[in-house]
Amino acid sequence: MKKYIIILLLITSIVPAFAQENHKAFDSGEWFKFRIHYGLFTASYATLEIKKEQLNGKPVHHIIGTGKSSGFLSVFFKVEDYYETYIDMDRVKPYRFIRKINEGGHTKNIEINFDHNENKALVFNKKHNTKKSYPIQSDVQDMMSSFYYLRNSINTSSLKKGDEQYVNMFFDNESYRFKLKFLGREVIKTKMGKIACLKFRPYVQADRVFKEEESMTVWVSDDDNRMPVRIKADIVVGSIKADLDAFKGLKHPFKIIVD
Repeated sequence: MKKYIIILLLITSIVPAFAQENHKAFDSGEWFKFRIHYGLFTASYATLEIKKEQLNGKPVHHIIGTGKSSGFLSVFFKVEDYYETYIDMDRVKPYRFIRKINEGGHTKNIEINFDHNENKALVFNKKHNTKKSYPIQSDVQDMMSSFYYLRNSINTSSLKKGDEQYVNMFFDNESYRFKLKFLGREVIKTKMGKIACLKFRPYVQADRVFKEEESMTVWVSDDDNRMPVRIKADIVVGSIKADLDAFKGLKHPFKIIVD
């Protein structure tokens, strides 16, 4: 499982934009911790946290995602991933995205600043000390902001099995158009208890990481929080599963199903 520790978590951002105006699923102070399994081993832990800050004089949600290998994996493959996004407090759109990773010696250090007036993204590759501007779409999101943007947009009452949606995302120096299919509702067992979830199938690019386009499944809580609960992915060297391990600061009540 050489790459994409945090990416496997943030891919949950690819949930459908069934517009539900004025619903806010999160707020500053929210914090998630995930346990990532590789086979029988705990490969790493990852966290997502929201802080209230200012960027260039604007109040923003500063969202930080971290991932670090642990235990057996860290002995032969060290992973340290760090992601940030700064998003508008009222309309969830990205102003700045940061990706700083070290995955078994594979390193990146990239900062992207979004100019929504000019529909441009300025990509600063700090590793190679290069800057380049790219055109973007007006509704573009970065990898992290899309998760929070679309958590606010899910209208669960309109979801039907087989529904497909697309999301525009800008990552590193390219624009992507992701497809996602709604697979239905499912109750899953977790360390917190049984949780009612929405089940999705994001279509990923089949490459040296993922076996095929349908290699990933995502479960999101079927409540007002829309929080990621579980992710499973089949990759070329096995299978990865990420489970919600701890949380705090939820905006809405957390529901457990009691038998």
